[in-house]
Amino acid sequence: MSRIETPRPIRGTQDIFGPDAEAFAHVVECFERVRKLYRFRRIEMPVFEKTEVFSRSLGETTDVVSKEMYSFDDRGGESLTLRPEFTAGIARAFITDGWQQYAPLKVATHGPLFRYERPQKGRYRQFHQIDAEVIGAAEPQADVELLVMADQLLKELGIADGVTLNLNTLGDGASREAWRSALIAYFRQHHGDLSEESQERLEKNPLRILDSKDPRDRPFVADAPQIDDFLSEEARDFFAQVTAGLDAAGVAWSRNPALVRGLDYYRHTAFEFITDRLGAQGTVLGGGRYDGLMESLGGAPTPAVGWAAGIERLAMLVQGDGQGGGELPADVIVVVENDAVMLDGVGAAAQLRRAGLSVDMIASGSPRKRFDKAVKLGAKAILALNPGDAGTQHRLRAEPDFAAVVDSALAGYRWQ
Repeated sequence: MSRIETPRPIRGTQDIFGPDAEAFAHVVECFERVRKLYRFRRIEMPVFEKTEVFSRSLGETTDVVSKEMYSFDDRGGESLTLRPEFTAGIARAFITDGWQQYAPLKVATHGPLFRYERPQKGRYRQFHQIDAEVIGAAEPQADVELLVMADQLLKELGIADGVTLNLNTLGDGASREAWRSALIAYFRQHHGDLSEESQERLEKNPLRILDSKDPRDRPFVADAPQIDDFLSEEARDFFAQVTAGLDAAGVAWSRNPALVRGLDYYRHTAFEFITDRLGAQGTVLGGGRYDGLMESLGGAPTPAVGWAAGIERLAMLVQGDGQGGGELPADVIVVVENDAVMLDGVGAAAQLRRAGLSVDMIASGSPRKRFDKAVKLGAKAILALNPGDAGTQHRLRAEPDFAAVVDSALAGYRWQ
């Protein structure tokens, strides 16, 4: 009989277990706690959308749309796409679900995203992000709130040291268009010396040349026109209010004039939290203001700003700093040293858990070795059960002051 071959996992996906899973959960739990502090509403979004949601919002010429999306035709012949990012779907929902009535709307979510790109450390074809957006707020205070929220999240995760907030302004629509025209005129003079990719971007997306990593482009990028030379007074004032707000909140930032967003609907603030602890994949959280996105999806002009962060990358930093990377010891381990008192083991464990204590029960293997096994697990308390003449006997070994906690949790329990 031939051996049945076990299917292998799909390249670019991962099975998360043990310390990796605990670090992942720690990031999500911390995000949920912080988003409640800032009063962001929790939302859940579909994992797939009509393909046009992403092609119209991200642009047909972007790498995400042209090379990286997982798209397919459903049985009705409609093209659908697994979401490569959150913002476009959230913008679609804002328009189609009547969320305009709640503007300014603060929302947050997390979950899996999908991009067909080369897998590498911290980057997968199915990956996970946390995401926060403020929709319908044109004031710079919305940008400040999101940035302060992100800064607090990184601090509560214990990974803020070595992470720098890079900040730039892309100006308002008029400022950006004037800058874009100047960049095209400048880079045309050096067209033949640019990398092939930058030559392709020159007419359609010249801002993307500014963040090119190709060494052939760097000499020309250094002398390219700067956004500051084209900012309107309103754009200067907007950026000044953002930086003043960050200073008032105690959030450190660094100006990075090369930080850009290539899509035309991005305005004003662009930002990234950068670390040097992940090699080339240095961005752990990034975002910006996208005041023109709703119009690309057929909605009314609506100001908006948001950010996203990769959970896998944050979890790698968490584990590297020894935060949340391992399973915590149980509060109590219930040891059934004789199978005759098994039901009391089940009952006592249930009551302890209802009292808010984390509990494991050891009730298998050699009865003589069960207590020793519990000792090695390092719980705060061990509750050992044995049969006695007057019913189940229980003895408690606990850390100082924790015995009273266990006794209180078991108050009223009727031993069999």
